Amino acid sequence: MSGPSSPILVTGSAGFIGFHVARRLLDRGDSVIGLDNLNDYYDVRLKEARLAQLTAHKAFRFVKLDLANRQGMRDLFTDEPIQRVVHLAAQAGVRYSLVNPHAYTESNLEGFMNILEGCRHSRVAHLVYASSSSVYGGNTHMPFSIHDNVDHPVSLYAATKKANELMAHCYAHLYRIPCTGLRFFTVYGPWGRPDMALFIFTKAILEGTPIEVFNHGNMRRDFTYVDDIVEGIIRTLDHPATVNPAWSGAKPDPGTSSAPARVYNIGNHQPVELLHFIEVLEKALGKKAEKKLMPLQPGDVPATYADIEDLTRDVGFAPATPIEEGIPRFVKWYREFYQA
Repeated sequence: MSGPSSPILVTGSAGFIGFHVARRLLDRGDSVIGLDNLNDYYDVRLKEARLAQLTAHKAFRFVKLDLANRQGMRDLFTDEPIQRVVHLAAQAGVRYSLVNPHAYTESNLEGFMNILEGCRHSRVAHLVYASSSSVYGGNTHMPFSIHDNVDHPVSLYAATKKANELMAHCYAHLYRIPCTGLRFFTVYGPWGRPDMALFIFTKAILEGTPIEVFNHGNMRRDFTYVDDIVEGIIRTLDHPATVNPAWSGAKPDPGTSSAPARVYNIGNHQPVELLHFIEVLEKALGKKAEKKLMPLQPGDVPATYADIEDLTRDVGFAPATPIEEGIPRFVKWYREFYQA
């Protein structure tokens, strides 16, 4: 465990997952540098409210900086004795990547490059970074396995996340920086993002407006509660990526490497029908939804389902929160935060 002398850098610390990770690290006695650019992709007041919870800790320091600011990022790594990095800042969202593609190349490619360069020059002990279940793209073999190839992205967002995995592998190979990518499967919970289904549905049902249910409700998602995700991230952070001595270039395994680079799925391993998800939400809200059934959206995949065997074996990851518990917790937070 790192003491106050070597802070952990958490990027996207005003974001949904970054906030929860920073809070958990602070609670266990780590010191944290939180980085965020507080952009207006969604309501900045929500980001500021998360941040206010973190700045109450004396072991937390906030740096407002854009990942794509090359000199600013260089200075950050030069000035601070950063030894471990949890990189969660990114331009998120599949559908928005159809509208504003350059936001993705700036944040997810340029920004990630600056993180890797910082890690290289500071000789960091471990970089844990966010990938996404969206990298599975056109794959239909379920559950999705890290040992399957992922070469058919169906959104630019997914392509940037796959690119992150490739870039990290290259730095792990060239500079022996341990790098671990976590492919997140639909994360939800208190302090969640307003562009995600649970948030959109809750708001609409409470306001009495119809909800858009894509693919006519025939969507299955591996909904994963944020506390389970945080537990997995921190366990991973404490286990730096190692080489796989059995890795062979003759039969390359996509999930491991001869370099200290790993990728893992992190999900609930229990895919849920979207219509069932809505039922659980209706029950938690005590109110029925008016559903508007829609076709599958461009860039979306009909189903996600995580094979988490490797993460379970390597760090002891075990999701513990079914939607029957997680959704009511979100609803309770939502009602309190928005006085709804």
